[in-house]
Amino acid sequence: MNATEDEARHHPVVVAHRTSQAADVQLRVADAITKFAGSMPFVYLHAIGFALWMLFVEANPWPMLTLVVSLEAIFLSTFVMIGQNRQAAFQQAKADHDFVEQELELKTNTELTRAIHAMTTELHRRLVPESDSGRGSCAQ
Repeated sequence: MNATEDEARHHPVVVAHRTSQAADVQLRVADAITKFAGSMPFVYLHAIGFALWMLFVEANPWPMLTLVVSLEAIFLSTFVMIGQNRQAAFQQAKADHDFVEQELELKTNTELTRAIHAMTTELHRRLVPESDSGRGSCAQ
């Protein structure tokens, strides 16, 4: 699939978001970390790493392990917040775009409805003679 097909299949805000994301190395790194941190391999790796640490690295692993886990939690929560902020900005951009598009569509539909009404009125005026319009009233 080429870029043109990709643009045709996705919302314009999605395409713009992906383009800006691909251009920023920091965002790609943050996304990669967040993606990995939210996966089961991350959980398995930590379970194995913590078990090995407790069994083989230190006799009393809790103080150092607690420090490592706390620091990791601080950084991971920061990456989660970065992701949430970016998602909120993306959703707002998409909502703004959709609002503008819907307003344009509403304006177009209103103009079309007015034009149809004007055409219908004119057709009615031309096709229905005025003498026919009084046919339903009582003759004197």
